[in-house]
Amino acid sequence: MRRKVVAGNWKMNMKHAEGLSLAQAVDNFLLGNDLPGVDVILCPPYIHLAHIAGSLRAPNISTGAQNCSDHDAGAYTGEISAGMIKSTGAEYVIIGHSERRSYFNENDELLNTKIKIALKNELRVIFCCGEVLSEREKGKHFEIVKSQIEKALSGISREDLADIIIAYEPVWAIGTGVTASSGQAQEMHSYIRSIIYKLFGKEEAEKALILYGGSCKPSNSAELFSMEDVDGGLIGGASLNEDDFCKIIDSFPGK
Repeated sequence: MRRKVVAGNWKMNMKHAEGLSLAQAVDNFLLGNDLPGVDVILCPPYIHLAHIAGSLRAPNISTGAQNCSDHDAGAYTGEISAGMIKSTGAEYVIIGHSERRSYFNENDELLNTKIKIALKNELRVIFCCGEVLSEREKGKHFEIVKSQIEKALSGISREDLADIIIAYEPVWAIGTGVTASSGQAQEMHSYIRSIIYKLFGKEEAEKALILYGGSCKPSNSAELFSMEDVDGGLIGGASLNEDDFCKIIDSFPGK
């Protein structure tokens, strides 16, 4: 039985006091509710990581960064290394988010380097993949996702795969209010699992955690999470609202 995961990507939001307050509220919710098998990951801006990571009490909550440098250290002004992230007490890092791909021109080869650096520094990875609207309209969505996964996971061992969560982001559904239907989500998640099967084997494919990311909110999370191959969500806007995020955490069938 795969564990369920809800990760909140705060993006470039929340001033310091606001971020600490939100993290504490989610932590308190988890302490007050019995949610076996559900893990929560908070991914705030870098400046919050050390304080939040050190303040959390619930056994099933952890922190992650939204990105990391492709260098270990050096004269790279403004960059944050995987080692620095690990030193804050964070356990995860998001790599390959569609906004990093589109705004900062990150390609799959660069993302492969970042994944390897993160793993070397004992960070777990949330790797994002997904197609834009024009690619789906042309029927290329499976081809695009397959290519992204194969390139990003090139040279990754079966042992390291256990520390990688895949998040499927239909880019056309991020911040637009449009959500992939539960059927569309299940179709792609099942396809991603088949890619993992071909690359790493049956056992690894069955254990792989695959999250849905794309306008997931309290009104649709239960339906999305009921799909066989959807193991949770990478939540954007709704993770900034305490009530919405906690409702999503609490929406797994048979929790």
